[in-house]
Amino acid sequence: IAALYGAFAALAQSDLKRLIAYTSVNHMGYIVVGVAITALAIDPAIRATALDGSVLQMVSHGLVTGALFFLVGMLQDRAHTREMDQFGGLLKTVPLLGWSFVLAAFASLGLPGLAHFPAEFQIFLATLRVEPAAIIVILGIVITAGLYLRAIGKVFLGEPREQWAGMHDLNTREVLALGPLLVLIIVVGIVPAWVLDMIHKTTASLQLF
Repeated sequence: IAALYGAFAALAQSDLKRLIAYTSVNHMGYIVVGVAITALAIDPAIRATALDGSVLQMVSHGLVTGALFFLVGMLQDRAHTREMDQFGGLLKTVPLLGWSFVLAAFASLGLPGLAHFPAEFQIFLATLRVEPAAIIVILGIVITAGLYLRAIGKVFLGEPREQWAGMHDLNTREVLALGPLLVLIIVVGIVPAWVLDMIHKTTASLQLF
């Protein structure tokens, strides 16, 4: 319910920060699904897949949502508004901030090669094996994809508005703070095995109940 509620609630948002907050509820719902499948599954391999996926989702959520909130904070600091309709064309005005947001948004919607994908893939794979009807939560990904594509279109694409012509891009301090998050989003998405190995060493002991 949380996975779908977060996605549908985000549909009504015009405030960029609120949109991210509701999609965060959506991602937390996937974690709950993974934990529930862990409790229902009999096969140890499926239980491990679901639980490891849930914990990896927590890790990736921290990276992705942290980056998105950071970027929206930087945007609000410059524009003093978070209303998406007030922006437009910012990829041309502040390309570093814009492309960083695009990367984090694509990760949030579960694009392969970025942090959320391996976690959600494991959760959905285990769900299909144990409770196929619950896979309806995948609808949340479709809605989230539409939401972020709409946000990117409104805020960063199109012709720049004259009122934001003087907006400055990310400075060195901001790049140093944001850079590690973006790098980890890519690394965890491409080679999740090293994180999953660490996770499994801990979760293996939790599957004894």
